[in-house]
Formats: sequence, C-alpha cells, structure tokens
Amino acid sequence: MSLNWKEINLVLSELNLAGSQIQRVIQSAYDVLALQLYKEGKATTLLVALTSGACRLHATYRAVPKPEKPLRFVEFIKSRLVNGWITEAVQLGEDRIVRFTIQRGELQYRMYIRLWSNAANVIVTETEGTILDVMRRSPRRGEITGGRYTPEVVSEPTASEKAVPERTNGADTISEQPARPQRTYEVRCLEGSGTFNEKLDAYYAEHGGALSLEALRDQVRKLYEGRLGRLAASLERLREKQRTYEKGNTLKEYGDILMANLHQIKTGDPWFEGINFYNDEQVRIKLDPLKSPQANAEAYYEQYHKAKTGLSEVAEEIERGEAETKRLEAELTRLLSEENPLRLHRALQKERQVIKPVDKKRPGLTFLRHGWMLIVGRDGAENDDLLRHHVKGSDLWLHARDYPGSYVFIKARPGKTVPLDILLDAGNLALFYSKGRNNGEGDLFYTPVKFLRRAKNGPKGLVIPTQEKNLHIKLDNRRLEELEQCRTDS
Repeated sequence: MSLNWKEINLVLSELNLAGSQIQRVIQSAYDVLALQLYKEGKATTLLVALTSGACRLHATYRAVPKPEKPLRFVEFIKSRLVNGWITEAVQLGEDRIVRFTIQRGELQYRMYIRLWSNAANVIVTETEGTILDVMRRSPRRGEITGGRYTPEVVSEPTASEKAVPERTNGADTISEQPARPQRTYEVRCLEGSGTFNEKLDAYYAEHGGALSLEALRDQVRKLYEGRLGRLAASLERLREKQRTYEKGNTLKEYGDILMANLHQIKTGDPWFEGINFYNDEQVRIKLDPLKSPQANAEAYYEQYHKAKTGLSEVAEEIERGEAETKRLEAELTRLLSEENPLRLHRALQKERQVIKPVDKKRPGLTFLRHGWMLIVGRDGAENDDLLRHHVKGSDLWLHARDYPGSYVFIKARPGKTVPLDILLDAGNLALFYSKGRNNGEGDLFYTPVKFLRRAKNGPKGLVIPTQEKNLHIKLDNRRLEELEQCRTDS
C-alpha cells in the first residue's frame, strides 16, 4: 500500500527537512533513491521508492546498497544537488506530490517527488519549471530533459467519483454530478514503538507490497527454482548422451567383427548376423545397404572415435553444470536469508537484467571477400578454438598437404555453393600461411568440417580429414594483396 497524503504530511513534519544538506545520494535500483541528509549534527537517510503499490517517502534505518554500476539519474543528482541545502520540503495540497526547494551556491532547483502508483516519478527542474532531468523518462507526458513541468493540481478520482451517476425517479435524464467530495484518509495504525518514520520503515520491510521481504523472497524462489529446473533438465540430457557415448566400445567391437567377416557380407545387405568373438554370443549388426562391407566397418570405427571425443567433452559439460547447480543453490540460500529488502530488491534486478551476449573475439585472421568470410587459424591453439567454437559442419576446411601450416575455413552461406574464385582465395591463404610458402605452389586438402575427426592422442588442433579433395595452388601475389585489403579485426 502506498502512502496517503496525511501520512506524507506526518512524515515531513516529523523529519523537518528544511535546513538539511544533501551530502550523498544512492540509487540502488531504477525505482529506489536514497538521499543522505545532515542537519544540526544528525544524519538522516531519506528513502524514496517509486515501486507500484508501495510508493513512499520516509526515513530508513537500514543500509542502502550501492548499484553494481552508477545509474544515469543518480549521476545527474550528484552533479547538481549534492552539497546543496533543502530550504523547503512540503506536500502540494493533498495530491501526494512533495516539492523540495534546494539551494546550491547561487543556483536554486526544485525536486518534485510524485508518489502515484500509476505515474510515480522524481522530477528536477529549474525554478521556472524547465525540466533538467527525471528519474523515469516519459516523453508522452513531456517528462524529459528540456520539457516543462507544472505540478498537477487535480487529485486522482476515487472509486466513488468514477461511478456512473444515479438516475432520478426512473427518468431518462441523468442528474447533475455532485461536486467532488473532500477525500478523507486516516493515518494507518502501526504496531511497535518509535517514531512514525521508524514504524513505516519496519512495516514496509515486511508488508511493502512488491518491496516487502515476503514478496521479494517469493520472486527469488520463482527465479532460482526456474533456473535450477532448466539446469537439471539440461544435465539429464547430458547424462543420457554420456551413457550413449559410454557404449562406444561396442561400436569398435562391431567394426572389428565386420572386418573379420568381410567375405561373408555383400553390398546391399541390411544386417550381418554372426558370432561376437569378444563374448562368443550371437550378434546382429545393422548395415547401410548403400555402403560396401569395409565402408560399414569404417563407419562404426568413426562413430567409436566420435564417442570417445564426445565422452570427454560431455563429462566437462556435466562438471560445469553441477558446479553451476551448487552455485545457484548457495546463492538462493544466501538471498532467502537476506533481511534487508533493499539489498534483496537490488540483487533481483541485477539477476533479471538481460545481458546482451558479447561475442567472444574470434581467434586468427578474418577476411571478408565478396560476401564470404574466410578465417585463418595461425597455430594449433587457434585452430582448435576455431574448430570448437566458431565453425560448423557445413563450413569448408582447407590445409596444405605435406606441410605444417594454418587451417583456413570458408564460412558457409545458406543455399550458396562456394565459388571457384573464393576457393582460390582460401587456397592462396592456406599455402601462404604454411611452410610451403617458399615453394610458390603446392597441393591442399579441402573438405567440409563435418568430415574432420580429431587425431587420437594427437596435439591440440590436429585433425584427420575424410572425403577430402585435392586442390593445386600457385601463389598469386595480386590476389594476396587484394585479400589483405579485405582483412578485418573481428
């Protein structure tokens, strides 16, 4: 429940803010502002909350947390109002709009705090009404820098005022609407001892609507339980994949069995049935009728190698997922034990921020040529990073045959075949960034990335191509110069 006008007057009269100096300001969240004031040897922290359903202004006796990064409005307040003196602090009529007049040197400012649940705002103006800045920018209402603000003089209508006027004696005519009655509010009765400000601070910590501990803890539970649920589902999928990969030895056994029985298998057979010489049991192995018996065996060997590589990668992902689960559970426990609603509110806002994904800087060299992207990895670490994080199965891989050197990738484009000119560009780069550069010409491998497999126990980035094709390249200095002009930093 937001403060009513009588309660606002009681807060202001009890604090007697005129003559206070603004020494510091903290904006812990987009809708929470705290002014640290000093008067006659006494410090007061004035809390302004614009949260819907809990709009209020009162002294707070709880620590106000700092935001992770400075917010726009608080930086403006620091530049204009900090070290200024409050010469006036009044509510305008009964409209829940508080006006502070602030003197800083020879300059005078006005700060309007409008405590309406549906249009709460803090507006700083010059004395004649020109807006300098607002806590919540609202172009539709003209509440932006350079606009003009005139405090509203019409109070919000009550529910009774919004009601349809009664008809008189069943007649078709509507009686004249009576004059709006004077609104009456009572100051709420708050439990506990202390000043009205102290009681308000304690009350809102427990019952302050969206800013109460109860409501904030419910939001924390919902947020973190959702994340933990999604993470648990992801871990279950990874463990299922791990169980599949752990059957990799069976794939190798199938390859061995097929190789030992090539004379019994014909191209076109959908199955092979025979004895598994590893356990002397009957076995039935599925075949690809379009492949030769030896190609079927090689396919099982390839699946086995992929399973071995995938097993280590999945194990790493599971380990990271389990560590993240423990972190989230510990964070949930910590937040649920937090007793300061302002700290809890700030933590929630931070967790809910949509962080724009920051592209990891791509390693190696990048060239943009006629709409095609060519990427060059200059050493084993860059080659490995590119293969793991920056290329896909449909991208084309090139590498100098018989010479150590860079991997070159041509990023695929949907529905497009790599033109010969682009292939020659990539081939020149692959030869130029290899030990075969001094020969002036050489042969290259090229194949889609999906036909690469990591070499068993090989150095980082080493791969073995399958279904590769050969390309003979003579270094073209003119082409290399043009490519250098197409080089980017991304």
